[in-house]
Amino acid sequence: MNISTRSALLSDIDSIFDVITSVIENHLSREEMQQMGINESVVADLIQQSRCAWVATVNDNVVGFSMILPDEGCLFAAFVLPEYEGKGIGRSLVELAEHELFKHHEIAWLETDKNSRAARFYLQLGWGNKKVINGTDIRLEKCRSV
Repeated sequence: MNISTRSALLSDIDSIFDVITSVIENHLSREEMQQMGINESVVADLIQQSRCAWVATVNDNVVGFSMILPDEGCLFAAFVLPEYEGKGIGRSLVELAEHELFKHHEIAWLETDKNSRAARFYLQLGWGNKKVINGTDIRLEKCRSV
């Protein structure tokens, strides 16, 4: 299996949304994302404005992606299709996002469900300074390496 990563293109947007809606944990439907203000147009604008999203591909098919909010210093999303989990794809995508975040911020942050596999994944990648932000979510931070 040949897995590669690259910056996301506008032509990847439908595939990015397919990945989001296929995951089991932290699943969101397109309707739920729309209610949160997340749609194809918003993602397209973000991709056009800055280097903020990366995709992992197998045979030119998107199997995962990560996205940041560069101005806020936030790792906004990292998702991998369930059948490609455990192959290092998530780690690679998060590292790409971190690299870009740390060009502009000394501390990056993210929010996730405190009981999720994602929380354990980020903790393994060195994210910490855990703060409970409501009954179910936590905020994690990571400092730029010197």
